Amino acid sequence: MSILTLVEDEIGRKLKEASQTGELKTAPSYGKPLPADDGWNETPEEFRLAFKALKDSGFVPPEIAAFHERARLREAVSQCVDPSERQRLAAELASLDQSIALRLEGMRANGSL
Repeated sequence: MSILTLVEDEIGRKLKEASQTGELKTAPSYGKPLPADDGWNETPEEFRLAFKALKDSGFVPPEIAAFHERARLREAVSQCVDPSERQRLAAELASLDQSIALRLEGMRANGSL
């Protein structure tokens, strides 16, 4: 018997116990669908649960972190008044855009996107 099976069995026992004692019914969301997180509908279906689990545990997937960094760089480029700094930021943004494109293409080629 694997550790995963033992954990799943224990979770099942705890849920059954909470259901029998009525503890689950005290939750405000009992019997209602959970609200969708921001970006849920925009996330490919095969990634939704995994990304939600990562988000709920405080982990940001590298692809999402890259998109946040890209938004930050775009804002920095648009606000920058120093031509040499603007050029440096634009080059950094172009490099990040290329990295994101290659990562997404790799995911498409592997069938994971």
